Amino acid sequence: MIILPAIDIQDGTCVRLVKGDFATSHKVAEDYRKTAAGFVAAGASWIHMVDLDGARAGEPKNAELFLDVAKNTPLKVELGGGIRSLDTVEAYLKGGISRVILGSIALKNPQIVKDAVKEYGERIAVGIDAKNGMVAVEGWLDSSSVDYLSLAKEMAAVGVQYIIYTDISRDGTLSGVNTEQLQKIHQAVGAGCNIIASGGVHTIADIQACKQMGLYGTICGKSLYQGTLQLEDAIACAGAQV
Repeated sequence: MIILPAIDIQDGTCVRLVKGDFATSHKVAEDYRKTAAGFVAAGASWIHMVDLDGARAGEPKNAELFLDVAKNTPLKVELGGGIRSLDTVEAYLKGGISRVILGSIALKNPQIVKDAVKEYGERIAVGIDAKNGMVAVEGWLDSSSVDYLSLAKEMAAVGVQYIIYTDISRDGTLSGVNTEQLQKIHQAVGAGCNIIASGGVHTIADIQACKQMGLYGTICGKSLYQGTLQLEDAIACAGAQV
């Protein structure tokens, strides 16, 4: 299983939110470069990055920062937030981003996801973020009437190979991953689609639970910054990183 340590960016600063609420934003690290270097030193091969300003604006807002990490560290960058067009997808992928995450657009304009997958294959991921099992969009500011499993099945059917699933109610809370929902979405999409767990990771027990389910990856954010989980331990538990 792959461990993806996370850096969320707002106004060029490393921050974390609680349950996606921008009002709870607080700085968790002084410098994104030093933070990324620490992840490398701990043995990480991937980093999960989110453009919070972009998610709210619907367009990239901190692109140069993400491209800097992709170009000047050995980390493979998985990036989400504000990616709503094929032009943005192309710009990021050509700039060195390894995998881009399509979120709101997967619900609002699934044709863009289909076109992106056709062109870029495994470099496209879809982020499904849910409140009470219902998909939320626009930086989690709006909710929908679409069930997370229905959207997951639709995305898998059009060839999406990676889905990042976040239970918003647990994100940034250190309350543990939602094993029930993760198990359901993992079973729903079948073997051709990889699930990455996001939201609620607290201790090594969450890493163990995700690995036992056979998930592709787990994103760790607040747990690393608060010290309830050591990245080296998570990577050792997960196994070889690729």
